[in-house]
Amino acid sequence: MKTRYPWWLATPVALSLALAGCGGDSNNGAYFPITPQPPVAVDASCQTSTSGGSVTVGSGLAGDPALPEPASGYVVGHKVVTAKSYMVVANHPLATRAGCDVLKAGGSATDAAIAVQAVLALVEPQSSSLAGGAFLLHYDAKTKKVQAYDGRETAPAAATGNYLRYVDDASDPTAPLPNARASGRSIGTPGVMRMLALAHGDHGKLPWKDLFGEGTDLATNGFKIGGRMAAAIALSAPNLKRDAEAAAYFLDAAGNPKPLGTTLTNPAYAEVLKALATQGADALYTGPIAEAIVAKIQATQGADGSVITPGKTTLADLKNYQAKRRDPVCATYRSYNVCSMSPPSSGGIGVLSTLGILENFPLGNYPPGNIDLEGGKPAVMGVHLVSEAERLAYADRDKYVADTDFVPLPGGSPDTLLNKNYLSSRAALISLTRSMGTASAGDFGAPPLGIDKTVEQGTTHLSIVDKEGNVVTMTTTVESTLGSYHMARGIMLNNQLTDFSASPVDATGAPVANRVAPGKRPRSTMAPVLVFKGSDTGDFLMATGSPGGGTIIQYVVKTTVGALDWGLDAQQATSLVDFGAANSPTTNVGGEHPAIDTSSGGNNDALITGLRALGHTVSTAAQSSGISTIIRKKEHGVTVLTGGADPRREGIVLGDAPAR
Repeated sequence: MKTRYPWWLATPVALSLALAGCGGDSNNGAYFPITPQPPVAVDASCQTSTSGGSVTVGSGLAGDPALPEPASGYVVGHKVVTAKSYMVVANHPLATRAGCDVLKAGGSATDAAIAVQAVLALVEPQSSSLAGGAFLLHYDAKTKKVQAYDGRETAPAAATGNYLRYVDDASDPTAPLPNARASGRSIGTPGVMRMLALAHGDHGKLPWKDLFGEGTDLATNGFKIGGRMAAAIALSAPNLKRDAEAAAYFLDAAGNPKPLGTTLTNPAYAEVLKALATQGADALYTGPIAEAIVAKIQATQGADGSVITPGKTTLADLKNYQAKRRDPVCATYRSYNVCSMSPPSSGGIGVLSTLGILENFPLGNYPPGNIDLEGGKPAVMGVHLVSEAERLAYADRDKYVADTDFVPLPGGSPDTLLNKNYLSSRAALISLTRSMGTASAGDFGAPPLGIDKTVEQGTTHLSIVDKEGNVVTMTTTVESTLGSYHMARGIMLNNQLTDFSASPVDATGAPVANRVAPGKRPRSTMAPVLVFKGSDTGDFLMATGSPGGGTIIQYVVKTTVGALDWGLDAQQATSLVDFGAANSPTTNVGGEHPAIDTSSGGNNDALITGLRALGHTVSTAAQSSGISTIIRKKEHGVTVLTGGADPRREGIVLGDAPAR
């Protein structure tokens, strides 16, 4: 039987197995069945409950969830948290606290998201960056409108279709050095700060300049390296040595990775936040900070003497970057309306396609069994139906979805892929007795074809509700763990352009939809989600989302189905076994979860053997979700917010105390 300790009894584990982007499973300690208990209430001081009462996050006192702990594959015992009027769920305790403090001071959900991002990019550089990208959904409680914001990075104006695979199209058709990711070619023009500035202009309440204080204080006075950051540094050390600034920050004088619990200060990062506070987002896109970013992208030699292929990004690329307002993609699912991110993310269409297919099956008849704090044990037929629907959705996503500013969707609209008749025809392809293995995409003629299976793992998610009922759900990323390994002014630079297909054509010579082009945004799988009761957006119910690269669709669908079809609370739906499939014969069943028995190759686990009997090839590799969920509900006649943070990461839930 798999064994674990709760976080407060955690024992050291091998850091290389615990890397946030790669999951990890310590198999240490002892797992004990837990009887469901009442939800945890949080108070107006943005404190968190402990066995001895409550403690302020970041205080360093016993029970502080920000105290460094070895990264574990899964931490048992998370309870749903209840709040009266505002709530933040993010993947690091210090970032959650920063957002909660903003809400407590009367700030909007957008204000809090800015404060959370400023801290995440410092304490979770393996997953987030001020020079990264993000997608944000905002719900305005007064107008009942959902607005999508696109802060995805872009390729430079000088990029060609072979930007990621050739040093030069004409004179040097060899691969970038030391590889595409670690060269300057992978670094996209940053988008997250311009996106947040755009959203703040629309929905901000507190002054922009007042939203960077906690990030500045932590960068100046120090914070301790947590388990996932320590694991990322250990795994990435050889690559970090090519960048003098990154090496000085993450490695000691002997070149060894700084370990768990080391106190880090980042004065350069603090100065960047001060510049952003006083000059606005433009401080990152013009002037000295932009010059430092471009210089690092254009570097031709590493600190270790290695050759680096420079990127072609210029100051003009940064100056000209524009975040965009976009219409979200929305579709009804049973008695709910679900909204998510539109292209260039494929995540929203992937999630809604899956749900639209599942709507044709009585999924509520196949709930998890033995439901406990961890969400229980998924049923074989429940996993089978969800995985088959995802295979069909991924097939369409892989073939048709890219940056619609460059490549239109079939029919010029998401409706072609999401209308009920089409999805009903897709559902008819699912057998209840045998997995289809690999699905074929729907036939919509001859669009620019191509499949990109790039895996991103340096991503994080946050969900926020403010006092006025406005909601933000935002997925933010540096792409792979620690991005491109380049650092400028204390900021990790992304490797987002590796989300493009390296080749502009597929094996048949047809153009790839997700090929590189000047100013184009690479396709993403990020899928922040908002759910509403009824067929419109008048009655907010749920916000969720997750990091996880190409598996984000699976994590978000699992959580949404868990809440809507199986009646799980916000924490149970978040904690539930991660399962699902992309378009291959392999079905993922997260082996890090205590409900899954991976001994003897899974032969002792009824879910695994049941799926195999239906023809699934089952992978029990640890999953790297970081789901952050808020569900609005009534308790004792009073409307409250309930939240769940993913036990596979370090995040927590904070808010104000409910009325008793």
